[in-house]
Amino acid sequence: MMQLNVWGGAGEHGRSCYWIGNEQTSILLDCGVKREGFGEYPLIDPTKVAELDAVFLSHAHEDHSIAIPSLYKLGYSGKVYTTRLTAQQLPGYYAAWEKHVKLQGGELPYDEADIARVQYVFIEDMAPPQQWIELSPTLSICWGRSGHMLGSIWMLLEIDGKRLFFSGDYSEDSLLLGTDLPKDIINGGIPVDVAIIDAAYSTDTEYQNEKLEKLFTTAEEILNEGGQLLLPVPVCGRGQDLLLLMRQRFPETPIRAEYELIQAMELMLQHADWLKPGMEHILTEALNNESFELIHNEDQRKRLFHEDMTNSRAAIWFTSDGMMQSPKSQWYYEQFRTNMTNGILLTGHVAMGTRAQRLLAMSDEERGCQLRMVRYKIHQGLPDVRKMTQSLNSKYKLLVHAPKKETDALLKQLASEGIEHLLSLQLGDTVNL
Repeated sequence: MMQLNVWGGAGEHGRSCYWIGNEQTSILLDCGVKREGFGEYPLIDPTKVAELDAVFLSHAHEDHSIAIPSLYKLGYSGKVYTTRLTAQQLPGYYAAWEKHVKLQGGELPYDEADIARVQYVFIEDMAPPQQWIELSPTLSICWGRSGHMLGSIWMLLEIDGKRLFFSGDYSEDSLLLGTDLPKDIINGGIPVDVAIIDAAYSTDTEYQNEKLEKLFTTAEEILNEGGQLLLPVPVCGRGQDLLLLMRQRFPETPIRAEYELIQAMELMLQHADWLKPGMEHILTEALNNESFELIHNEDQRKRLFHEDMTNSRAAIWFTSDGMMQSPKSQWYYEQFRTNMTNGILLTGHVAMGTRAQRLLAMSDEERGCQLRMVRYKIHQGLPDVRKMTQSLNSKYKLLVHAPKKETDALLKQLASEGIEHLLSLQLGDTVNL
């Protein structure tokens, strides 16, 4: 009997981690954290870690990757199958997470030696997208680009005769990133025993173009008043899309970006095979034309902000901390709160207990500046999940990456439309496949 155990990620936003196996074969999909308190880690069963045949990592974001060294601390000695780009980005995510935990007064459950033990195998070196790779007589994998961030993938696995589809964090809405549509899976051509499906936006029905119009309208309201506009974004992901979209919509407004965001854009250009057709040219043009003023250090940041405020000059600022936890983000907030014309625009998930969540709960008057929330799509909402679940030929369809209450509301809606075999699980749950 093959089982799927939820060690994290279902019924919550964060710490994606799924164990699939039986007495002969077992694997793990992702091993991330949840950014609450000192960090919430997967519910790992230590007795099963050393016996794992393989670990698969869908992408570098902390809620999918950061707890992987814990596996080696607990006795895992095998490989982590992922993309080269994901492995290249992980040192930065490990360092940022360590810094965050220490700032909160916590400790990591692993050390540098455990991080050094991680053995990566680059899946794109083994086969191109949508071609099968046999890893052992009982384990094969097929993969494709998932469109969520640079290096992110979906996976189709065959484990001891059972087939599993894992969408990873999946989106077809990125401006820059390409998605390999898993056509044989989502048109029912390949039956699967279980599908783990990104449903992070649960019952949200808006399409990307609707969200962009709201985002631009919100930005215009702040900029037209002469205010400074701050967009806190992750280092790699939606930030690069939004930099280009803001440049296109507001060509006369100065755009200031922290240097690491432009470095991630340059990395995209170096790996154009991960981009949508035509995006290589657009990225090249934006970088060559110096469309963005790069912020390299604190002195430059302070000087530019002082000049803008002195001259009542509106500007758009991008900083690389989506939840505003870093000292740098705190500096921005302290400057922005001095004038009610200034505004902060959040465009992604806000975890409980973070500074972004606390600021969002305040009124503008309490906060000292405007703060608005307009989501930019990098996950699946109701229309996307509907399309995927309708077409999948799967015994079980597990909806993940959102709080249980929101997932259950989505499941109820889809079930009312006649979509069958839907699951809404939570931490510690088990399914027999």
